Amino acid sequence: MNPTELERRALSAVSAAATSDELERARVEYLGRKSELKLALRQVRDRETGMTLNALRERLERAIAEREAELERAELDRRLAEERVDVTMPGEPVPRGHLHLITQIRREVEDIFLGLGYTVVDGREVETTHYNFDALNFPPGHPSRSPLMTLFLDEETVLRTETSPSQIRTMEAQEPPVYMVSLGRVYRRDTPDATHTPIFHQVEGLAVDEGITLGDLLGTLDYLLKALFGEDRSTDFRIHHFPFTEPSVEAYVSCHLCDGSGCTVCRHSGWIEVGGSGMVDPNLFDVVGYDKERYTGFAFGWGLERIAVLRHGIPDLRELWRNDPRLLEQF
Repeated sequence: MNPTELERRALSAVSAAATSDELERARVEYLGRKSELKLALRQVRDRETGMTLNALRERLERAIAEREAELERAELDRRLAEERVDVTMPGEPVPRGHLHLITQIRREVEDIFLGLGYTVVDGREVETTHYNFDALNFPPGHPSRSPLMTLFLDEETVLRTETSPSQIRTMEAQEPPVYMVSLGRVYRRDTPDATHTPIFHQVEGLAVDEGITLGDLLGTLDYLLKALFGEDRSTDFRIHHFPFTEPSVEAYVSCHLCDGSGCTVCRHSGWIEVGGSGMVDPNLFDVVGYDKERYTGFAFGWGLERIAVLRHGIPDLRELWRNDPRLLEQF
């Protein structure tokens, strides 16, 4: 082997390499395990020859490293020239999520009542039977006290069946006037079907002040219904019974599908029930220490899922819990 001739051919191949692949082929040919130089190094028997060949190997490795750096710089210059980014052009849109329909309605209801001067109160999801039943005027034998309807953690602790306990706690904590709403999850032993789920969301409202009448309640709920369902929707209120209000009324809104003319959705009545309400029973004022001769109030409680179903015509309440993007992306 002629070291001078080998070095000339190797440096020529390295210099001629125009790409990283060509440079790698040259490296393998002249410095690889089976290259002429490597085989010669294995057969060295004297010090002088070994020094000469090792010096040649170092020169070739240095030449390859320098050529590799040159190619990398050339590639970077090419990319900078050819792949320029016009920062004035709009970028590619990044898919983003959005709030769940129930969260959207919850915030909408909160905004409506904040605009009316109400305070939003966060209640407790784990409550005592005192606040969930006793303080709300539920008689001892009321069906909702049964373990078949309520989720008991022990004899005196339940997962709240409604957000109303926060009204009692609020009245205990402050003197009238009280204008508050409480929104959150509630729990009941319901078998899931098209109109029921064991976990759902409610909004409870309470107003206590001097001179509050049933007309104030009806006016407030009429405003809320039209804000949620549209100014063109008609509202109606019918006498009912709830343990914690007297008198009690149920709120109805004209059917979104038939506009009140009658269809299968509204059972040909033209109306759809939204939720219960009424004037606060004076017995509740005795519990919190309010003067029932001086103060009156109204309260209401509606399901947020029910509002979503009625407003958007969703046929099955369970669809809101299945997290199907095909449904959720519509809102």
